[in-house]
Amino acid sequence: MSLFSFGLEPLSVHAWNKTRTQIALSPNNNVVFIYEKKSKEWSKIHELTEHSGRITGIDWAPESNRIVTCAEDRNAYVWTLKDGTWKPTLVLVRINRAATCVKWSPHENKFALGSGARLISICYFEKENDWWLSKHIKKPIRSTVLSLDWHHNNILLAAGSADLHCRVFSTYIKDIEDKPGPTSWGVKMPFGEVLLEHKDCGGWVHGVSFSPSGDQLVWVSHNSSISVADASNGKEVTVLTSDHLPLLSVLFISSTHIVAAGHDCCPVQFSYQGPGSLQFVKKLDVPKQTSKSVMSARQHFQNLDKKATEEDRDELDTLHQNSITQLSVVSTAGGSVRSFSSVSLDGAMVIWDVQVQTPYLSFSPAPSTRHTFIHHTDKSEL
Repeated sequence: MSLFSFGLEPLSVHAWNKTRTQIALSPNNNVVFIYEKKSKEWSKIHELTEHSGRITGIDWAPESNRIVTCAEDRNAYVWTLKDGTWKPTLVLVRINRAATCVKWSPHENKFALGSGARLISICYFEKENDWWLSKHIKKPIRSTVLSLDWHHNNILLAAGSADLHCRVFSTYIKDIEDKPGPTSWGVKMPFGEVLLEHKDCGGWVHGVSFSPSGDQLVWVSHNSSISVADASNGKEVTVLTSDHLPLLSVLFISSTHIVAAGHDCCPVQFSYQGPGSLQFVKKLDVPKQTSKSVMSARQHFQNLDKKATEEDRDELDTLHQNSITQLSVVSTAGGSVRSFSSVSLDGAMVIWDVQVQTPYLSFSPAPSTRHTFIHHTDKSEL
């Protein structure tokens, strides 16, 4: 695993290019920074400054090399690289509340945008008029859309929202794509058709993710639960509630393994072997050796007596020192994730390497290496 510091500003969203040599991220403001890796060093090469509100979503289409961004200013832009400069094109999303998340479809011919307007905008390019249009999915959404993920068939879209629901919709647009065939989630798929609606997720649904086969869907909720709906078994839902802090982002890293992260500041691994068999495996972080962890009992009470506080009280024994806001796939092989990245409110990003072992997937215990982009992060100031 490797830790990269971006300064003291919180990182809310990020996205990689196809070759993973460039990364786009936003330090919780209205600007997107693009960094490029040259040898072992990273340098800032572009700034995307069209938005007037805080950036809430970034996604980078690998094949077409286009970036889509959305923000609290209720706008979305598709960015295209021309003559070494990223040019923005405004998207007609037609929303009256802040945009919250955005995701390219697998075929990159459309993207989905969630918002506080209680709807999902499915945006596509109309060649005749040379602009990006949108169609809205409104019913039965009753609150802010918080998370999105695409099925590999380019038609089905999973959405988690603040009305405590997780849903799967059809986004079939006959003007730009062929009629879809039947799936395990449903047969008839007109635009906006609800193929799954789990009505009580126990809290806001912060993250959703389809499995590699597309037959399972996992989501994480604000009540510290993780749930899996299995379309290959009658859409049966398995729920696991933990005593950890709520998770904010989740990924299916293989057909039977899941990673999630959130307010506990470190990724967590789960195993799913079928309905009723969702299990916690372990935390993935390697605890750091702090002076507190090796302190004798006598030294511990001496510090309490002298300073009325504990040594290193404000430093966590995890690589991230604040809530993890987003997970993103870095590399895959054989249909499974081989490495993924996490960004956090501490202004850092960590790349985690996955190693395949039995009976569970495990993660590389190699010591972390630190790379500085702007300046070294002073954890005491966070």
